[in-house]
Amino acid sequence: MHYTWLELLSLFLRYTKLTLKTTLEYKFDRSLITIAIFCREMISVTVMFLILLRFLHIKGWEMNELMFLYSFLFLSYSLFVFLFAGVRDFDSMVHSGEFDRLLTRPLGLLYQIIAARVDYPATLGHGIVGIILFANTAFSVGIHWNLPNIVFYILALLGGAIIQASIFMLSACFSFWSVKTENLRNLIFFNTRRIAGYPISFYPTMIQKLLIFVVPFSFVNYFPAQLFLNKGGADQFWGGYMYMTPLVGLVMFLLVSVIWKFGVKNYTSTGNSMY
Repeated sequence: MHYTWLELLSLFLRYTKLTLKTTLEYKFDRSLITIAIFCREMISVTVMFLILLRFLHIKGWEMNELMFLYSFLFLSYSLFVFLFAGVRDFDSMVHSGEFDRLLTRPLGLLYQIIAARVDYPATLGHGIVGIILFANTAFSVGIHWNLPNIVFYILALLGGAIIQASIFMLSACFSFWSVKTENLRNLIFFNTRRIAGYPISFYPTMIQKLLIFVVPFSFVNYFPAQLFLNKGGADQFWGGYMYMTPLVGLVMFLLVSVIWKFGVKNYTSTGNSMY
């Protein structure tokens, strides 16, 4: 059974509406989670701010420019958990047997996984931090927000979200064989994300190559930010990198999809299904 793009979009919106209703059934609990996520991330921003107060600039980067760079991580992650929370939580779906239930439905598996979950607390918690950072820096670092810059900024956020989804999807593929992949996911994603909070030009060559070619977080924030800021260290890298975030996201997603299809073909039920 084939569906048009409009039908798939309509179904996605219905899924999102149902997820929102479920979330609103526990308003107090979800509100506390949102506040907790916001406070946790603001603490990391505050720590970074206090460290930077000791310096007027670091290798040519001023505080507002570093915070603008940091805002990409929060805003793109917020978009990621809104669109791809199911990919992030895939190992729990396999372990609980929920994935087995999806196998019996006519819709595509990946579409169901993406549409079935929206993490509203994480979306709001990270999104509010990102908006605060953006609002306080984007108009004080010399960027002219014309139409091309606005369009590229939106594409960069979307590309960054897809890059992060691809990284999570790659770790999710191992769930077809090992079921629980939380430690692998944390190693690949969250540890690398902490490193990416600073310009990659600060790091040794090995770390730079890791963030460009292995876990390409540099395309989530550093290269898009460099397009707007053109700060010191940009001449270390090929200038085309600054424009490649949407392309890197698309290529990564297509490559990981091949591994995903192979994993689905070799999947064996965990036998934990409660449905």
